[in-house]
Amino acid sequence: MEAGRLMYEEGVSHYFDAKRVAARRVFGSQGERSLRSRPALLPSNGEIRAALLLLADMTEGDARGERLNAMRALALEVMEALPEFRPRLIGSVASGHIRRGSDVDLHVFTDEIEDLLYVVEERGWDWDMAEVEIRRGNGFETYTHVYLDLEYPVELSVYPVHDIRFRPRSSTDGQPIDRVSAARLRAMLLKS
Repeated sequence: MEAGRLMYEEGVSHYFDAKRVAARRVFGSQGERSLRSRPALLPSNGEIRAALLLLADMTEGDARGERLNAMRALALEVMEALPEFRPRLIGSVASGHIRRGSDVDLHVFTDEIEDLLYVVEERGWDWDMAEVEIRRGNGFETYTHVYLDLEYPVELSVYPVHDIRFRPRSSTDGQPIDRVSAARLRAMLLKS
């Protein structure tokens, strides 16, 4: 529960960091060191996510559902503005498991980042960009992320076109990430 609280209340963004800090707070620095050698004693990412969502339910109540619909509507608007990049919604907005601080996560596919940035600029969206290193298989790859400053933060993770067939695995449950198309998102919004 402490790792979930750290992520919810203190803004720790990665499961591994939340586990490490929680172990230190609960067991002290000696306990943290011994738990590193016995990771099975630490909560799974799924258990931390469950605690995080429980805290969100208790704290945010019904406003969370309204915000989810607004975030999904924004995601659809951005996706419809970027059709040539075959955008797919992933993460908490796709699954419905949002919490305070959640952003809209979209995968987009292009071999020319300049083409994407041209459309972003043409739309008049404020943006920032960063290179992010992600584990893929036994190694790491660097991907560009474009951050849009809209009603809710939107993160565009840029993949090469051929990666549309590759489905990365979730850090929460190890399953392939569900990538929601604009058509599927539209249907989800109509049901809500």
